[in-house]
Amino acid sequence: MKPKILVFAGSACSQSLNKKLARLGASAVEMAGGEVTLIDRRDFPMPIYEGDLEAAEGVPPNAMKLKELFKAHHGFLISSPENNASVSSLLKNTIDWVSRAIPREGGKVTYEGKVAAIVSATAGQPGGICGLEHLRQILAGLGVLVLPGQLGIAAAGSAFDNSGTLKDTRNQKAL
Repeated sequence: MKPKILVFAGSACSQSLNKKLARLGASAVEMAGGEVTLIDRRDFPMPIYEGDLEAAEGVPPNAMKLKELFKAHHGFLISSPENNASVSSLLKNTIDWVSRAIPREGGKVTYEGKVAAIVSATAGQPGGICGLEHLRQILAGLGVLVLPGQLGIAAAGSAFDNSGTLKDTRNQKAL
């Protein structure tokens, strides 16, 4: 059985470096024998998580769609931008909404027993590693086994060639 991996970037920007990295990651997973679902978070707009909103309206429909996608996969490859030495607000909001409990199901069921690979592409140094450490902590707290290796692409604005491939062969192999 092929492992089913959900791949996405924690960015909604159309020209996101992390979307580029997620696309390359999806190809790498396929080449390694995995079955990939590549999604764009722009396709699942949601309000910022807020407890009173959830109490009044429940979990938003797009959060429920994402929750089902997360549950249908064995693991995740997440390409996370780094904002102020942490994860992006979009990524944190996604994780929070998807973790919400629904009737007959605890919130962690979406994450427990899953495996995740985490990567980052950032303009600065040291390539999003601070944000990846926060992402690792968040996912581990939800019961995800986060693979020990991680990839941070520094100076990512010039790390990709015109076809969207990583210029550095070491980074290509690491991915």
